[in-house]
Amino acid sequence: MQQEVRVGVAVIVERDGKVLMGLRKSKSHGDNTWQFPGGHLEYGESFEECAKREVKEETNLDVDDFEVVGVTNDYFEEIDKHYVTVFVKAKKVSGVLINKEPEKCERWEWIEKEKIKEMRNLFLLVRNFIRFNQINR
Repeated sequence: MQQEVRVGVAVIVERDGKVLMGLRKSKSHGDNTWQFPGGHLEYGESFEECAKREVKEETNLDVDDFEVVGVTNDYFEEIDKHYVTVFVKAKKVSGVLINKEPEKCERWEWIEKEKIKEMRNLFLLVRNFIRFNQINR
């Protein structure tokens, strides 16, 4: 049983009016749900450092020039995990998209921003982010 709250960083990467989302493959939670790139904040790391590291590790893309656009409180009741997720938007993106962690992510897709709200199988933190109408920032 988890007795601590962890901090996650989710990165909104936009290109040509579309947002990058990945289809999760997870044995612990969130299997077959769509998420933004991101991960756990490491000790002593800034949100921006975490965002750069996680996006590079997962997608091969380089991101920079960030803005914090939201925070969610995400409790995964079925597995008793609790996260505070900081959402940052990357204003600069470059590189070639590669799925560098196929064991964790089925695929990455560029999805039209307006269609994200209509998607049914969104990861909990993305649902919470949208519920507070923060996707349009």
